[in-house]
Amino acid sequence: GIIGAENSHTVGLAKMFNIDKLFPGVELQYVWGEKDEYAQKAAKDGNIPNIVKDPNDMLGKIDALIVDHRHAKFHLEPAIPFIKAGIPTFIDKPFCYRVEEGKKFLKMARDLGTPVTSYSTAAVNEQTYDIKKQVEEAGQINHMVCFGPVDIESQWGGVFFYGVHLVDTLTTIFGDNIEKVRVTKNGNHAVADLAFKGGMIATLIFMTQTYAFKYLAETKKGILELKSRVEEAKPSIHYVEMIEMFRTGKEPRAHESILFSMAVLEALEKSVASEKWEDIKV
Repeated sequence: GIIGAENSHTVGLAKMFNIDKLFPGVELQYVWGEKDEYAQKAAKDGNIPNIVKDPNDMLGKIDALIVDHRHAKFHLEPAIPFIKAGIPTFIDKPFCYRVEEGKKFLKMARDLGTPVTSYSTAAVNEQTYDIKKQVEEAGQINHMVCFGPVDIESQWGGVFFYGVHLVDTLTTIFGDNIEKVRVTKNGNHAVADLAFKGGMIATLIFMTQTYAFKYLAETKKGILELKSRVEEAKPSIHYVEMIEMFRTGKEPRAHESILFSMAVLEALEKSVASEKWEDIKV
């Protein structure tokens, strides 16, 4: 079952499971939408047989849950009854809007033994893993310049919305090693500097006119554009790991790593307001 239908992700997931049948034996059977028209469209386009008026109507009827809202502040609360019922749950990115809320949620899930995970699909895929290999082969990197779509004034959580893609990708490649962040603004245009343990600085260019990602690294051999040498698999590893967790209970990502990315986003949000260095606090 899936809670949330305003995102295109809902139809994409439904098509993958119900139409393309990339995971035999897995079907998306239930959907709840923020508005009736969202649910109706998702059900029609994705061949989802059941629409529920209340997310809790899915309790006792599903084996796994996906929560998919545009704004992260809506992600955790509706999942709580399912966590308490032992239903494995994937929370779409960003996992939460406040680290403290995320800590309580994950502690509850851990105490109950219910598997939970969350990540950006832009970070967990074959292409990003290949870029990580290139970084390991490149030797010392002092500076990174990363381009990606981020609207600091987004109605769906400002820097949290889409910013999670850049943050999750960087932590996937370099680990949870960011110490502090600083945002610099000119009107609603902005860039961010991320200071890493060991001295590296990554500058994030928040793009608002196009949707694309680009990564440049300063190495001893010069400026290296980090481009994947492989194609993303179908289905990609991010979906494979999600279904594996649903089936086996094995979580693909440490809870501490999920919370670290949210702490970076929360620090970035604070720096959007202060334009000062903000420490990462988990």
